[in-house]
Amino acid sequence: MYDIPSGSKRGGHAHKKQQEFLIALSGSFDVILKDGKSTQTVILNRPNLGLLIVDGIWRELCNFSSGAVCLVLASDEFDEEDYIREYKNFKLFKNR
Repeated sequence: MYDIPSGSKRGGHAHKKQQEFLIALSGSFDVILKDGKSTQTVILNRPNLGLLIVDGIWRELCNFSSGAVCLVLASDEFDEEDYIREYKNFKLFKNR
């Protein structure tokens, strides 16, 4: 991801099976993680450190600095069926 307008958010979804590894190649941004019970914010701002997001975790990316570039490495090919795009559905998924 790159050329993200100031004040924009990205993510806003979870995966049923896929895992992702995020790296801030340039600039910085916050990653908000929710497991259905607690929330944690991680600041990514170094190209030599990344964040592994396992399956079943809701993620939102925000507070992008000017010129921020986010590399997302995914464990699988794109599969729309693996996405949970509504938070209420994510809560139901976690409580089953």
